[in-house]
This record gives sequence, structure tokens and C-alpha cells, in this order.
Amino acid sequence: MTSHPAPSSEARVPVIALDPHGTDHHGEAARLRELGPVVRVRLPGNVMAWSVTSHALLNDMIADPRFSKDWRNWNAILRGDISDGWPLIGMVKVTNMVTSDGQEHRRLRKLVTQTFTPRRVQELRPRIEQIVSDLLDALPSHADADGSVDLRLHFAHPVPMQVICELFGVPEHERPRLRELMDNIFRSDLGPEEVTASQIEQYELLARVVENCRKHPGDDLTSALIAARDADPDSLSEEELVGTLLLMLSAGQETTLSLITNAIRALLTHPGQRALAEQGDETVWANVVEETLRWDAPIGNFPFRYPLEDVEIAGVQIPMGEAIMAPYSAVGRDAAQHGEDADRFDITREQRKHLAFSHGPHFCLGAPLARMEAALAIPAVFERYPGLSLAVDPQALIPVPSLFSNSSSTLPVRLGN
Repeated sequence: MTSHPAPSSEARVPVIALDPHGTDHHGEAARLRELGPVVRVRLPGNVMAWSVTSHALLNDMIADPRFSKDWRNWNAILRGDISDGWPLIGMVKVTNMVTSDGQEHRRLRKLVTQTFTPRRVQELRPRIEQIVSDLLDALPSHADADGSVDLRLHFAHPVPMQVICELFGVPEHERPRLRELMDNIFRSDLGPEEVTASQIEQYELLARVVENCRKHPGDDLTSALIAARDADPDSLSEEELVGTLLLMLSAGQETTLSLITNAIRALLTHPGQRALAEQGDETVWANVVEETLRWDAPIGNFPFRYPLEDVEIAGVQIPMGEAIMAPYSAVGRDAAQHGEDADRFDITREQRKHLAFSHGPHFCLGAPLARMEAALAIPAVFERYPGLSLAVDPQALIPVPSLFSNSSSTLPVRLGN
């Protein structure tokens, strides 16, 4: 880790309370950067954590084996300070590859990579194109009385939801409630009772999905994971199977939903960039996706890593077992990594490495699928509806109430046709 020679005391480290409603996401990210490379953050319930706001330092940290992803190493949980009704618990206290380390992580990840292959992702392309086309056809039927259509609700949301549900064999009748439950995972404004009830229902619904695929195996990834478990029961426990399904469904839906929403919003509010994109080829649209991932990362903050020993980062001592958050929105606009104009949305910029899909052993397995879905969905909207425009002032868009998800909760547009 890069560090200064003289450690500073925790008392001297700036503290910022993160807004659970996400009302000023990028303003908050800018304040994190301004406060320094290592900042103390106050989370809901007065829970304290750390945030590393430098791209270079965060890049090093998330690939460093001295930092665990296993919530069982968090002092606050070990002390009993974190209840099961804590609004962020659904992103933290889960059993899957995201919250495992070393050999356990490799074991869980290997099982998914054996079924979720690059070839399998590429084979989805025609189906994704069909889903996108069908949803675009249906958009005029969703117009409100004023003629506006919520593009997030009727396009950005159902594209990845339908893809991931078909991929993992989720029955049609389970999908509407599953969508609501997946959204709840990322919200940070829910009360304890609602958090607990939602978690219970998530696992009950996914257990039904597993049981259905066990009784009626098909050409889906849940059936493939069940087959792998049956062949080697030690490879995956039932809890790990459901936890893996929860991870793949929630991450596969939420990240791509916000990526599509944020990219369309960015182009609608940057007419010069939109014109360049509409005149461009697949490479240009791929740049739209990457610039959106950097400039307006779908997951603005991501929990947590826990030092397995006392560590020093940028001269700050962080004790073993503390929680460290990855602020992807803040580092996505780090001028040291992306240049002095890092705050500007520019699809022509030289693409430098960003961390929107993390880095190292925990790099997002679903990144190729998310990129392909976005690269197919975003240009198709503008091709089908060249007169597309925002139906409201951009400042009137209401953010998703979340510390984690960075997007607007609606995207009202006029189709212009």
C-alpha cells in the first residue's frame, strides 16, 4: 500500500455522514474526495466505517489479501452491534462468493464460472436483442396521460430482469415479487421490520426456485448448479446455493438496470455527446457504456472489506476488523486517475481503468453480460425513437433511496414519434 511515513490518529481523520436516501450522490462523492484519501463515514444507525477515496489506493486495497470480504471478520458484528434489522444488512450478511476469501472464494466462484461461461453469455445475444425489441415496441402503450413514458420502469428494468430470470430458470409467476425483493436489497431507507421480512421472503422465494429446478431441471444455470452440487455435495451447501442465486440475480439485475438508465440519462442531458454516439459504430457505443460506468457508476458505494491485521493507508492507521467501504462513484471521478476533467461526461476520452466492476479476485463475474446488455439496449432506444427527450427537468429526477445504487428512481421521457 502507498502510505505516508507518519501515521495519523483516528481522531484527526475527517468524518462524513452518508445520506441513506442518496439525495446528492455525486456531491457526496466529491466531498469524500475533498476530505482526503481516507475518510471516516457514518452509516445508518450510527455505524462507523472507513472509505478509501483514491483510485490508486482503492485499486491496491481490493486486490490485497490482507483485507477480507467475510463479514464474520467485522468487529461490529462480532460485538453484536449490528442487528438483523439494520437497513444495510442485506448487502453485508450473506453467504456467497462476494463475502468469502481465498480457497472458499475460489471454490464458490469456480462453480459459477463453470456454468456462466463467456460462450454462454454470447449465446444470449439473440435473445437479448429480441427482448429489447419487444420492450421498445411496447413503450407507446405505457404512456401516461401527459404522453410521457417511464423508461426506467418499462425498459431499463425489464431488460436485465428478464434476461437474468430466464438464465437462472425463475418461473414467470415469481418474477414480479422477485423484482421488488431485489430492489429492497439495495435500499437503505427501510425500517427494521421491513428489512427482516424482506430477507426472509427473498430466501423463501429462491428456495422455491431451487426446488422447482430440482424437480424440473432445464437448460438454466440454477439446474446446472444443482447438478454440480448433486455430483459433489461438498462443493456447495444448500445455503451457499441459495446465496449464490441471490447474488447472481440481484447483481445481474441492479447493476445493468442502473447502467442503462444512467447512460440514457447522460446522453439526453449531453446533446453533443448524444450526436457523437448516434453517428458512431459499435465501438463508440461501447465507449458510452464505459464512460457511464466511470462517470456515473451504477453501484456508488460497495461494502465492505475488513483488515485481517492493523494496516496503514495513506498515513492513517486502520485497526483489524474495521469495515472499509469502496466508494466507486468517488474514485470514478478521481482526477489523478482520469484527468483534470474527470467530472465531465466525454465518450471520446482515452479510456483508463475504472473500478465500477471492482478489481482483482472479486472482479464482477457478470461484467461481460452487463456490458453486452447495455451495448445492445442503449443504441436501440435512440435508433427506434430518434426524437427521444426527457419529459422533466433533470434536476427533478428523484434518486434511488440508497447508499449503494446510484441512479434515478424514474426516467420520464417523450418518445417523439
